Amino acid sequence: MSTPFVGMIAGMALAFAGWFGGFGAFLLVAALGGLGWAVGRWFERGGSVQDVRDAFERSRR
Repeated sequence: MSTPFVGMIAGMALAFAGWFGGFGAFLLVAALGGLGWAVGRWFERGGSVQDVRDAFERSRR
C-alpha cells in the first residue's frame, strides 16, 4: 500500500471516530494509531520482542 492511501485510511478512521464517538473517541483512535505506527516502525527497523523483555527485566532490578 502506498503512503497516501494509508494516510487516507487513517484519516477516515479518525473522522468516523470523531463523528460517531465524539472527541474522546477521536483522541483514543489517534493515540492508538500513533502507538501502532511507532511499534510497526520499531519492528521494521529490526527491533525484536527480546529487546522489550530485556528492558522490562532491567527496570525490575
